[in-house]
Amino acid sequence: MHEMALTNGILQILQEQARSQGFSRVRTVWLEIGALSSAEPEAMRFCFDAVCKGDPLTETAVLEIVRPAGEAWCMDCCEVVEIAARHQPCPRCDGHKLQVTGGEQLRVKELEVE
Repeated sequence: MHEMALTNGILQILQEQARSQGFSRVRTVWLEIGALSSAEPEAMRFCFDAVCKGDPLTETAVLEIVRPAGEAWCMDCCEVVEIAARHQPCPRCDGHKLQVTGGEQLRVKELEVE
């Protein structure tokens, strides 16, 4: 499960930010997981709870997941279209010349801290 490694990386980011910015507790983490990111939101939520347990900085933190849609530029109809998965045809023209332009991100978008 690569979500555990990803979540451990997020915890390291939070700990580094706490040291550099001087906060002692994370109340809420807004995590942006794009629809094309290959990370499963529910697995991330489970792993977040697991890695934060016992950590004074994040033990009571709430994880909020923002899920931006996948987007692609269709070279056939020259439109930006929303896609649910890679390699699907354009929902407007049924063409297959799509270049992904959004929805791949996995990032900490915002924090609420004390």
